[in-house]
Amino acid sequence: MGNATIRCRACRSTAGEVVLDLGTQPAWDHMPPLTDPLPDPAHRLRMWWCHDCWLAQLVEDAGGVEEITGVEPRAMLEQTERSIARMGEQRLLRAGATVVEFGSPHGGSWLPQLTGHGLIAAAGPAGADVVIDFYGLLHEPDQDASLRARVDALAPGGTLVVQLHSFATVLRHSQWYDLRHGHFAYWSVPALDRALRRHGLGVHRAWWYPMAGGTVLVTATRSPEPDTATLELMEAERRDGVCSAERVRGLQEDAASAAELRAWLVGEQAAGRLVLGYGAASRSVPLVSHAGIDADLLPAVADASPAKQGKRMPGTTIPIVSPAELVDRAPDRVLLFLAGLADEVRGALPGIESAGGRWVVLDPGPRVIDLVATG
Repeated sequence: MGNATIRCRACRSTAGEVVLDLGTQPAWDHMPPLTDPLPDPAHRLRMWWCHDCWLAQLVEDAGGVEEITGVEPRAMLEQTERSIARMGEQRLLRAGATVVEFGSPHGGSWLPQLTGHGLIAAAGPAGADVVIDFYGLLHEPDQDASLRARVDALAPGGTLVVQLHSFATVLRHSQWYDLRHGHFAYWSVPALDRALRRHGLGVHRAWWYPMAGGTVLVTATRSPEPDTATLELMEAERRDGVCSAERVRGLQEDAASAAELRAWLVGEQAAGRLVLGYGAASRSVPLVSHAGIDADLLPAVADASPAKQGKRMPGTTIPIVSPAELVDRAPDRVLLFLAGLADEVRGALPGIESAGGRWVVLDPGPRVIDLVATG
Protein backbone atom coordinates (compact mmCIF):
# COMPACT_ATOMS: atom_id res chain seq x y z
CA MET A 1 0.00 0.00 0.00
CA GLY A 2 1.58 3.29 -1.06
CA ASN A 3 1.32 6.57 0.81
CA ALA A 4 -1.11 7.98 -1.79
CA THR A 5 -3.71 5.36 -0.90
CA ILE A 6 -3.56 5.91 2.87
CA ARG A 7 -6.38 7.91 4.39
CA CYS A 8 -6.39 9.11 8.00
CA ARG A 9 -8.58 6.99 10.27
CA ALA A 10 -9.81 10.15 12.03
CA CYS A 11 -9.97 13.15 9.68
CA ARG A 12 -9.89 11.25 6.33
CA SER A 13 -6.98 13.32 5.04
CA THR A 14 -4.45 11.75 2.69
CA ALA A 15 -1.73 14.20 3.76
CA GLY A 16 0.73 12.22 5.81
CA GLU A 17 3.65 9.83 5.74
CA VAL A 18 4.87 6.48 6.98
CA VAL A 19 7.12 7.26 9.94
CA LEU A 20 7.86 3.75 11.22
CA ASP A 21 8.19 0.49 9.29
CA LEU A 22 8.82 -2.67 11.33
CA GLY A 23 8.59 -4.98 8.35
CA THR A 24 6.44 -8.11 8.40
CA GLN A 25 5.38 -9.41 11.81
CA PRO A 26 2.85 -11.85 13.31
CA ALA A 27 -0.17 -10.45 15.10
CA TRP A 28 0.94 -9.79 18.68
CA ASP A 29 -1.98 -11.59 20.32
CA HIS A 30 -2.03 -14.59 18.00
CA MET A 31 -0.23 -16.82 20.50
CA PRO A 32 -0.45 -20.35 19.10
CA PRO A 33 -0.19 -23.57 21.11
CA LEU A 34 3.40 -24.60 21.56
CA THR A 35 2.89 -27.58 19.27
CA ASP A 36 1.61 -25.54 16.31
CA PRO A 37 4.22 -25.43 13.54
CA LEU A 38 5.81 -22.30 12.13
CA PRO A 39 5.48 -20.08 10.20
CA ASP A 40 2.70 -18.04 11.78
CA PRO A 41 0.60 -15.69 9.65
CA ALA A 42 2.44 -12.36 9.34
CA HIS A 43 1.45 -8.91 8.14
CA ARG A 44 3.13 -5.61 7.35
CA LEU A 45 3.51 -3.42 10.44
CA ARG A 46 3.78 0.32 9.74
CA MET A 47 2.83 3.60 11.41
CA TRP A 48 1.46 6.52 9.41
CA TRP A 49 1.29 10.05 10.84
CA CYS A 50 -1.35 12.51 9.65
CA HIS A 51 -0.02 15.98 8.84
CA ASP A 52 -3.48 17.52 9.24
CA CYS A 53 -4.74 16.13 12.57
CA TRP A 54 -1.50 14.72 14.10
CA LEU A 55 -2.89 11.23 14.67
CA ALA A 56 -0.31 8.44 14.59
CA GLN A 57 -1.97 5.28 13.34
CA LEU A 58 -1.56 1.73 12.13
CA VAL A 59 -1.50 1.39 8.33
CA GLU A 60 -2.40 -2.25 7.72
CA ASP A 61 -5.23 -4.12 9.40
CA ALA A 62 -4.06 -7.66 10.19
CA GLY A 63 -7.67 -8.77 10.71
CA GLY A 64 -8.84 -11.40 13.14
CA VAL A 65 -6.41 -10.50 15.90
CA GLU A 66 -7.07 -12.80 18.83
CA GLU A 67 -7.55 -10.82 22.04
CA ILE A 68 -6.16 -12.85 24.93
CA THR A 69 -7.26 -11.69 28.36
CA GLY A 70 -4.29 -10.89 30.55
CA VAL A 71 -3.92 -10.42 34.28
CA GLU A 72 -4.32 -6.81 35.35
CA PRO A 73 -1.14 -5.68 37.10
CA ARG A 74 -1.32 -3.97 40.46
CA ALA A 75 -0.15 -0.71 38.85
CA MET A 76 -3.18 -0.67 36.57
CA LEU A 77 -5.59 -1.38 39.42
CA GLU A 78 -4.02 1.42 41.45
CA GLN A 79 -4.30 3.80 38.51
CA THR A 80 -7.96 2.87 38.08
CA GLU A 81 -8.59 3.77 41.70
CA ARG A 82 -6.82 7.11 41.26
CA SER A 83 -8.71 7.83 38.04
CA ILE A 84 -12.06 7.14 39.68
CA ALA A 85 -11.03 9.40 42.56
CA ARG A 86 -10.34 12.14 39.97
CA MET A 87 -13.82 11.62 38.60
CA GLY A 88 -15.18 12.11 42.10
CA GLU A 89 -13.27 15.38 42.40
CA GLN A 90 -14.90 16.49 39.14
CA ARG A 91 -18.33 15.62 40.59
CA LEU A 92 -18.93 12.97 37.96
CA LEU A 93 -19.88 10.29 40.50
CA ARG A 94 -23.29 11.65 41.40
CA ALA A 95 -25.67 9.02 42.71
CA GLY A 96 -28.28 8.28 40.06
CA ALA A 97 -26.14 9.53 37.14
CA THR A 98 -26.09 7.16 34.18
CA VAL A 99 -22.92 5.67 32.69
CA VAL A 100 -21.97 3.86 29.48
CA GLU A 101 -18.60 2.12 29.10
CA PHE A 102 -16.66 1.43 25.91
CA GLY A 103 -14.19 -1.09 27.26
CA SER A 104 -11.01 -2.75 26.08
CA PRO A 105 -11.18 -6.22 24.51
CA HIS A 106 -8.32 -7.16 26.84
CA GLY A 107 -10.77 -7.21 29.74
CA GLY A 108 -11.13 -5.01 32.79
CA SER A 109 -13.95 -2.62 33.52
CA TRP A 110 -14.70 0.43 35.62
CA LEU A 111 -18.41 -0.31 35.86
CA PRO A 112 -18.29 -2.27 39.15
CA GLN A 113 -16.51 0.60 40.90
CA LEU A 114 -18.74 3.24 39.32
CA THR A 115 -21.99 1.50 40.17
CA GLY A 116 -20.57 1.09 43.66
CA HIS A 117 -20.48 4.89 43.83
CA GLY A 118 -24.18 5.06 42.96
CA LEU A 119 -24.00 5.45 39.19
CA ILE A 120 -26.46 3.47 37.08
CA ALA A 121 -25.51 1.58 33.93
CA ALA A 122 -27.53 3.18 31.13
CA ALA A 123 -30.19 0.97 29.58
CA GLY A 124 -29.47 2.15 26.04
CA PRO A 125 -26.54 3.38 23.96
CA ALA A 126 -27.45 7.09 24.22
CA GLY A 127 -28.20 9.79 26.77
CA ALA A 128 -25.62 8.87 29.43
CA ASP A 129 -24.32 11.44 31.90
CA VAL A 130 -20.88 9.81 31.80
CA VAL A 131 -19.33 7.88 28.91
CA ILE A 132 -16.17 5.94 29.76
CA ASP A 133 -13.59 4.74 27.25
CA PHE A 134 -11.26 2.33 29.03
CA TYR A 135 -8.57 1.79 26.38
CA GLY A 136 -11.26 0.82 23.89
CA LEU A 137 -10.78 3.56 21.30
CA LEU A 138 -7.35 2.44 20.14
CA HIS A 139 -8.79 -0.93 19.04
CA GLU A 140 -11.25 0.65 16.57
CA PRO A 141 -10.24 0.70 12.87
CA ASP A 142 -12.52 3.68 12.09
CA GLN A 143 -11.50 6.34 14.58
CA ASP A 144 -13.87 9.02 13.29
CA ALA A 145 -16.93 6.77 13.53
CA SER A 146 -15.83 5.52 16.94
CA LEU A 147 -15.45 9.02 18.34
CA ARG A 148 -18.87 9.89 16.94
CA ALA A 149 -20.39 6.86 18.67
CA ARG A 150 -18.98 7.96 22.01
CA VAL A 151 -20.18 11.53 21.56
CA ASP A 152 -23.62 10.32 20.49
CA ALA A 153 -23.87 8.28 23.70
CA LEU A 154 -23.63 11.46 25.81
CA ALA A 155 -26.53 13.34 27.36
CA PRO A 156 -26.56 17.09 26.52
CA GLY A 157 -24.54 17.98 29.62
CA GLY A 158 -22.57 14.78 29.75
CA THR A 159 -18.85 14.12 30.12
CA LEU A 160 -16.67 11.81 28.05
CA VAL A 161 -13.81 10.18 29.98
CA VAL A 162 -10.96 8.65 27.98
CA GLN A 163 -8.00 6.69 29.33
CA LEU A 164 -5.10 6.57 26.87
CA HIS A 165 -1.44 5.79 26.54
CA SER A 166 -0.33 9.07 25.04
CA PHE A 167 1.66 9.26 21.83
CA ALA A 168 3.78 11.83 23.67
CA THR A 169 5.01 8.96 25.85
CA VAL A 170 5.98 6.97 22.75
CA LEU A 171 8.10 9.89 21.55
CA ARG A 172 9.46 10.91 24.92
CA HIS A 173 10.76 7.42 25.73
CA SER A 174 11.37 6.17 22.17
CA GLN A 175 8.78 3.43 22.66
CA TRP A 176 8.64 2.42 19.00
CA TYR A 177 7.64 -1.10 20.06
CA ASP A 178 4.21 0.20 21.10
CA LEU A 179 3.25 -0.15 17.45
CA ARG A 180 1.44 -3.47 17.04
CA HIS A 181 -1.31 -5.13 15.07
CA GLY A 182 -4.81 -4.47 16.36
CA HIS A 183 -3.89 -1.12 17.96
CA PHE A 184 -5.07 1.33 15.33
CA ALA A 185 -4.58 4.77 16.90
CA TYR A 186 -1.93 6.47 19.02
CA TRP A 187 -3.49 9.68 20.34
CA SER A 188 -1.75 12.62 21.91
CA VAL A 189 -3.89 14.99 23.98
CA PRO A 190 -3.55 17.86 21.41
CA ALA A 191 -4.58 15.51 18.59
CA LEU A 192 -7.51 14.15 20.59
CA ASP A 193 -8.65 17.69 21.43
CA ARG A 194 -8.58 18.62 17.73
CA ALA A 195 -10.57 15.51 16.79
CA LEU A 196 -13.13 15.99 19.57
CA ARG A 197 -13.79 19.58 18.47
CA ARG A 198 -14.92 18.27 15.09
CA HIS A 199 -17.60 16.43 17.06
CA GLY A 200 -18.60 19.31 19.33
CA LEU A 201 -16.49 18.44 22.38
CA GLY A 202 -13.12 19.56 23.70
CA VAL A 203 -10.61 18.51 26.35
CA HIS A 204 -11.72 19.87 29.72
CA ARG A 205 -9.19 18.20 32.04
CA ALA A 206 -6.16 15.95 31.53
CA TRP A 207 -4.11 14.17 34.19
CA TRP A 208 -0.85 12.29 33.71
CA TYR A 209 0.03 8.95 35.39
CA PRO A 210 3.40 7.15 35.35
CA MET A 211 2.21 3.69 34.28
CA ALA A 212 3.81 2.35 31.05
CA GLY A 213 5.96 5.46 30.84
CA GLY A 214 3.00 7.84 30.84
CA THR A 215 -0.76 7.41 30.51
CA VAL A 216 -3.33 10.19 30.55
CA LEU A 217 -6.90 10.47 31.80
CA VAL A 218 -8.92 12.97 29.78
CA THR A 219 -12.37 14.42 30.41
CA ALA A 220 -14.13 16.16 27.54
CA THR A 221 -17.30 18.25 27.51
CA ARG A 222 -19.31 20.40 25.12
CA SER A 223 -18.21 23.50 27.06
CA PRO A 224 -14.56 22.80 27.89
CA GLU A 225 -12.69 25.12 30.22
CA PRO A 226 -9.21 23.59 30.54
CA ASP A 227 -7.36 24.63 33.68
CA THR A 228 -3.72 25.72 33.82
CA ALA A 229 -2.43 22.21 34.53
CA THR A 230 -4.28 20.79 31.51
CA LEU A 231 -2.98 23.52 29.21
CA GLU A 232 0.54 22.92 30.51
CA LEU A 233 0.24 19.18 29.88
CA MET A 234 -0.88 19.80 26.30
CA GLU A 235 1.96 22.23 25.73
CA ALA A 236 4.45 19.73 27.16
CA GLU A 237 3.20 17.13 24.68
CA ARG A 238 3.71 19.60 21.84
CA ARG A 239 7.30 20.08 23.03
CA ASP A 240 7.70 16.31 22.97
CA GLY A 241 7.01 16.53 19.24
CA VAL A 242 3.46 15.19 18.82
CA CYS A 243 2.79 17.89 16.19
CA SER A 244 6.22 17.67 14.55
CA ALA A 245 6.81 15.49 11.50
CA GLU A 246 10.57 15.76 12.04
CA ARG A 247 10.38 14.32 15.56
CA VAL A 248 7.89 11.61 14.64
CA ARG A 249 10.16 10.44 11.81
CA GLY A 250 12.80 9.75 14.45
CA LEU A 251 10.92 6.63 15.57
CA GLN A 252 12.49 4.69 12.70
CA GLU A 253 15.96 5.48 14.00
CA ASP A 254 14.84 4.62 17.54
CA ALA A 255 13.83 1.14 16.35
CA ALA A 256 17.47 0.35 15.60
CA SER A 257 17.86 -0.15 19.35
CA ALA A 258 16.41 -3.66 18.91
CA ALA A 259 19.88 -4.74 17.83
CA GLU A 260 21.22 -3.77 21.27
CA LEU A 261 18.84 -6.17 22.97
CA ARG A 262 19.92 -9.03 20.72
CA ALA A 263 23.58 -8.19 21.27
CA TRP A 264 23.07 -8.24 25.05
CA LEU A 265 21.43 -11.67 24.88
CA VAL A 266 24.28 -12.97 22.72
CA GLY A 267 26.77 -11.67 25.26
CA GLU A 268 24.93 -13.27 28.18
CA GLN A 269 24.84 -16.60 26.36
CA ALA A 270 28.55 -16.38 25.59
CA ALA A 271 29.18 -15.78 29.29
CA GLY A 272 27.29 -18.99 30.12
CA ARG A 273 24.34 -17.29 31.79
CA LEU A 274 20.75 -18.51 31.36
CA VAL A 275 18.40 -15.65 30.50
CA LEU A 276 14.62 -16.12 30.59
CA GLY A 277 11.94 -13.48 30.08
CA TYR A 278 8.90 -12.24 31.96
CA GLY A 279 5.85 -10.61 30.39
CA ALA A 280 4.33 -11.99 27.18
CA ALA A 281 2.68 -8.63 26.69
CA SER A 282 1.58 -6.90 23.51
CA ARG A 283 4.64 -4.63 23.39
CA SER A 284 6.99 -7.59 23.84
CA VAL A 285 6.09 -9.12 20.48
CA PRO A 286 7.23 -6.30 18.13
CA LEU A 287 10.43 -5.98 20.16
CA VAL A 288 11.26 -9.69 20.03
CA SER A 289 10.28 -9.91 16.37
CA HIS A 290 12.22 -6.84 15.23
CA ALA A 291 15.28 -7.96 17.18
CA GLY A 292 15.15 -11.43 15.59
CA ILE A 293 15.09 -13.24 18.94
CA ASP A 294 14.11 -16.91 19.22
CA ALA A 295 14.38 -19.72 21.76
CA ASP A 296 18.10 -20.16 21.13
CA LEU A 297 18.70 -16.83 22.90
CA LEU A 298 15.59 -16.62 25.10
CA PRO A 299 14.48 -20.17 25.99
CA ALA A 300 11.22 -19.14 27.70
CA VAL A 301 9.05 -16.18 28.70
CA ALA A 302 6.88 -16.39 31.80
CA ASP A 303 3.48 -14.75 32.16
CA ALA A 304 0.89 -14.71 34.94
CA SER A 305 -2.02 -15.18 32.52
CA PRO A 306 -3.16 -18.83 32.39
CA ALA A 307 -4.59 -18.11 28.93
CA LYS A 308 -1.05 -17.57 27.59
CA GLN A 309 0.75 -20.41 29.35
CA GLY A 310 1.42 -23.45 27.17
CA LYS A 311 1.53 -21.27 24.08
CA ARG A 312 4.46 -19.59 22.39
CA MET A 313 5.52 -16.09 21.47
CA PRO A 314 4.16 -15.30 17.99
CA GLY A 315 6.54 -16.01 15.14
CA THR A 316 9.01 -17.84 17.41
CA THR A 317 9.52 -21.15 19.19
CA ILE A 318 9.80 -19.38 22.57
CA PRO A 319 7.40 -21.11 25.01
CA ILE A 320 5.27 -19.13 27.45
CA VAL A 321 5.50 -20.68 30.92
CA SER A 322 4.05 -20.04 34.35
CA PRO A 323 5.84 -17.89 36.94
CA ALA A 324 6.33 -21.04 39.03
CA GLU A 325 8.20 -22.73 36.17
CA LEU A 326 10.31 -19.62 35.76
CA VAL A 327 11.45 -19.90 39.38
CA ASP A 328 12.04 -23.64 39.08
CA ARG A 329 14.41 -23.16 36.14
CA ALA A 330 16.64 -20.90 38.29
CA PRO A 331 17.71 -18.43 35.57
CA ASP A 332 20.78 -16.26 36.06
CA ARG A 333 18.90 -13.29 34.59
CA VAL A 334 15.21 -12.56 34.05
CA LEU A 335 14.54 -10.01 31.35
CA LEU A 336 11.45 -8.06 32.40
CA PHE A 337 9.72 -6.58 29.35
CA LEU A 338 7.50 -4.29 31.46
CA ALA A 339 9.72 -2.15 33.65
CA GLY A 340 6.79 -0.73 35.59
CA LEU A 341 6.08 -4.16 37.06
CA ALA A 342 9.55 -4.57 38.59
CA ASP A 343 8.55 -4.11 42.23
CA GLU A 344 5.39 -6.19 41.82
CA VAL A 345 6.99 -9.25 40.21
CA ARG A 346 10.11 -9.18 42.38
CA GLY A 347 7.86 -9.21 45.43
CA ALA A 348 5.75 -12.04 44.01
CA LEU A 349 8.72 -14.18 42.94
CA PRO A 350 11.44 -13.88 45.62
CA GLY A 351 12.79 -17.28 44.57
CA ILE A 352 14.54 -15.74 41.58
CA GLU A 353 16.91 -13.67 43.68
CA SER A 354 17.19 -16.13 46.56
CA ALA A 355 18.61 -18.63 44.03
CA GLY A 356 21.16 -16.07 42.87
CA GLY A 357 19.30 -14.73 39.86
CA ARG A 358 18.86 -11.06 38.97
CA TRP A 359 16.02 -9.17 37.37
CA VAL A 360 16.91 -7.02 34.39
CA VAL A 361 14.50 -4.42 33.03
CA LEU A 362 14.22 -2.73 29.67
CA ASP A 363 14.64 0.98 30.28
CA PRO A 364 12.72 2.92 27.62
CA GLY A 365 15.27 5.72 27.73
CA PRO A 366 15.78 8.30 24.97
CA ARG A 367 17.16 7.10 21.65
CA VAL A 368 18.18 3.59 22.78
CA ILE A 369 16.92 0.79 24.95
CA ASP A 370 19.29 0.45 27.88
CA LEU A 371 19.41 -2.66 30.04
CA VAL A 372 19.42 -1.87 33.73
CA ALA A 373 19.82 -4.37 36.56
CA THR A 374 17.20 -3.76 39.24
CA GLY A 375 18.93 -5.60 42.05
